[in-house]
Amino acid sequence: MPDTIGAPNPNANSNPNKRERAPLLKKSKIISDKILFPAASHVSSTPLSSARFSSESHNTYSTSTSESSNDAKFGFGDRDYVYPSFLGPHTTRSRVNVKSTSKSQRNQLELRDSMPSAKVESKMKPKPKLKAEKDFNALSVQISNPASSALSGSTSANSSNARRASGHRYSWILYLLKFVCTLSVSHTVYLRNEVSKLQEENISLRRVCSHVDLASAGIKEFEEVNSLVYFSTAGSRTVALYMAVFILVIPFALYKYLDYLPRIIDLLKRKYTKKEEVPLKKRIAYVVDVCFSNYPYAKLLALLFSTLFLIGYGGLALYAVGDGSFTEAIWLSWSFVADSGNHAEMVGAGPRIVSVLISSGGMLIFAMMLGLVSDAISEKVDSLRKGKSEVIESNHILVLGWSDKLGSLLKQLAIANKSIGGGVVVVLAERDKEEMEMDIAKLEFDFMGTSVICRSGSPLILADLKKVSVSKARAIIVLASDENADQSDARALRVVLSLTGVREGLRGHVVVEMSDLDNEPLVKLVGGELIETVVAHDVIGRLMIQCALQPGLAQIWEDILGFENAEFYIKRWPQLDGAPFKDVLVLFPEAIPCGVKVAADGGKIIINPDDRYVLKEGDEVLVIAEDDDTYAPGLLPEVNKGLFPRITDPPKYPERILFCGWRRDIDDMIMVLEALLAPGSELWMFNEVPEKDREKKLTDGGLDISGLENIKLVHHVGNAVIRRHLEGLPLETFDSILILADESVEDSIVHSDSRSLATLLLIRDIQSKRLPNKDSRPIPLRHSVFSQSSWIREMQQASDRSIIISEILDSRTRNLVSVSRISDYVLSNELVSMALAMVAEDKQINRVLEELFAEEGNELCIKPAEFYLYEQEELCFYDIMRRGRQRREIVIGYRIAAAERAVINPAGKSKQRKWSLDDVFVVISSGD
Repeated sequence: MPDTIGAPNPNANSNPNKRERAPLLKKSKIISDKILFPAASHVSSTPLSSARFSSESHNTYSTSTSESSNDAKFGFGDRDYVYPSFLGPHTTRSRVNVKSTSKSQRNQLELRDSMPSAKVESKMKPKPKLKAEKDFNALSVQISNPASSALSGSTSANSSNARRASGHRYSWILYLLKFVCTLSVSHTVYLRNEVSKLQEENISLRRVCSHVDLASAGIKEFEEVNSLVYFSTAGSRTVALYMAVFILVIPFALYKYLDYLPRIIDLLKRKYTKKEEVPLKKRIAYVVDVCFSNYPYAKLLALLFSTLFLIGYGGLALYAVGDGSFTEAIWLSWSFVADSGNHAEMVGAGPRIVSVLISSGGMLIFAMMLGLVSDAISEKVDSLRKGKSEVIESNHILVLGWSDKLGSLLKQLAIANKSIGGGVVVVLAERDKEEMEMDIAKLEFDFMGTSVICRSGSPLILADLKKVSVSKARAIIVLASDENADQSDARALRVVLSLTGVREGLRGHVVVEMSDLDNEPLVKLVGGELIETVVAHDVIGRLMIQCALQPGLAQIWEDILGFENAEFYIKRWPQLDGAPFKDVLVLFPEAIPCGVKVAADGGKIIINPDDRYVLKEGDEVLVIAEDDDTYAPGLLPEVNKGLFPRITDPPKYPERILFCGWRRDIDDMIMVLEALLAPGSELWMFNEVPEKDREKKLTDGGLDISGLENIKLVHHVGNAVIRRHLEGLPLETFDSILILADESVEDSIVHSDSRSLATLLLIRDIQSKRLPNKDSRPIPLRHSVFSQSSWIREMQQASDRSIIISEILDSRTRNLVSVSRISDYVLSNELVSMALAMVAEDKQINRVLEELFAEEGNELCIKPAEFYLYEQEELCFYDIMRRGRQRREIVIGYRIAAAERAVINPAGKSKQRKWSLDDVFVVISSGD
């Protein structure tokens, strides 16, 4: 503020260097805060008018009236004003006692305050005031104004809140009163109409009674009856009209005031709840939504109810505005709903309006009915298209899951069912049905009468399993998923648990494709006797080792495992009971017996039994035949064993083998090599896994590295697709090279095959430049197409000196390798699919495959012709089979020196022919 209490006067002392004497203050009483600022306490106790009065007095403080009011208000008349002595002389005011104003005095003050200020100034004479007194008054006014404004603001806010609360509290009462008034007025109009009708009837009755004549009385009575009927009819139509209007208004009123219904109920029950509840309209909408979602026929019932309501309401309205009976009005309403063109013949404004409205409602209901029917048809078509319908089949094969092996698996199953005119294969996978059907159509394979049915669903859900008739299937195949080994086997375990939970039970057996041999016991423990497992990785690994040690064995395994040529079958022949196995061996012209299923030993299958074993009752014969209905025992042929060279198998020599890549089950492959190789052999391991990590992984897999006696592990770290890394290896010195599908890329078939093919081409190119070519054999005529390509010829010559086995997963990559003749290959997916299909057709074959793939026991071998005959000796195939029995072997086929493929289970076994020492024979050997 420019002027404050006790501020120095600039004119009092003009010399600034002269020391100023302290001011002498007049003695006064000690004033407390309550006495100095009484406005703070006075405002809180005075009414709103007093506060307003004080604020207005501040605006007119220049007049004497405002001054006196301010003095009375602040109560400064009780003491002398404290005035600084250095301000000069001052006059002392007389003491003024402030008394509380009465009500009449306050009214006078308010009236005086409301007068114009000009009039007040003209009547009142101004008095001189001191400057300090003016400053103090201004200070007091400034103190009082905030308090008065705060009081007025809080008071107005409280009053507005109170009004808002009262408005909310009584708004619903207003709506209720409106509704009651509307209903009362309608009822009053109705009663007024009834009174008028009764008055008219009374007048007519008086007229009837005034006539004495009987004839006229009869006529009047007849008229009276007609009038009564008329009035009663008119009354019913009026009631119908009011009912129609009431029914029409009720939905709108309910929609607008439905949320107030719980409040009315609480008011009637005198129960007041402060908690927030969901509005009634939202609750009703939620109930309707749940009803339509959970009950499929709720929409149809709602449509039926709407149709009946429209017919009834339309009939009531037509009866109210027309002159017909109520039944005729109902019939007209139905005709308008069913056919919207029937209302054209209506006469009169009222009937026409009502008929148009009914016809419009009928068209709306008809559109809703068409929408419901269209939605139902679309939903059914979508369910059929998406594969949600149930499969009504029995004695079918069920495939659970989807993988890259499915194409070759369906092909093998179709060939197996060819002899019976085709079968049914159902595929259940978590894919869209249309996508599965498109992928199957891309196979471009003739299924020969076999139907493939696809359904979309999860094998882990019992409802989806029941949808594909899992309990009626004769075989169930569980495919491994395209995940890593542990995840794939875990999923297979969950599928087996789902299958064991089928309440109806399973008719057929379950074939499960496993990825890791260590997880096989757990799945068998859960599934029991119904489960047959095929460990794909283990089978392929063992087969690769066999093919590496015996070139050409992959093609023979393809012929035996596939259904296109010869395969294993087990069947009982009662006429063979009591016959020794050496005679049974030559009793089948179209098959080759390989073993016996002994019934007395719990169905154990003995492969390559002793010649002296005699078949007993219940025994079955294991044979290799083209199909299960193409062979039967015949007459015993005349067989001339003759003299043959008794050459023993040559001793095993140490070998050097190279593994390119790292497989998950490489420890199992090392154990198989330990059992098959001669002492002093070396196994070179070339991959990107560090040497310390290799030893840890092999040890974790159960391999005792220090316990290896026949082989020595040689570690090299490098990338198999980089040429300079491969050039550091002595590739020309290895007897066999196995290119494995690396663990890091095994989830991607294309990437894995590309890597294997690149490694194969690099190794062959390096070998062709290091190996001497002078001793290589000439290129066969069938490869003359590559005569212009020198690098192909060089790699073909290198392949004649070294054995390379490539793990190829895709059949398209296999064609590239097989056409160029640069590697003896193994097609993993094809062989696994063949094994799965064979075990699915007969689960007993799994025991045969397990023994043939094992490192001990009987095995499939390729033996030279010099073990059985002389050069250009003329013999029949039965003679060679007899000579093979002298070596504890079963000869099942042969390959001529100039032929491309071996012949398994040849036809015309009794036909004589000349043999060469360059020929080879395929045998099942005991391995002793």
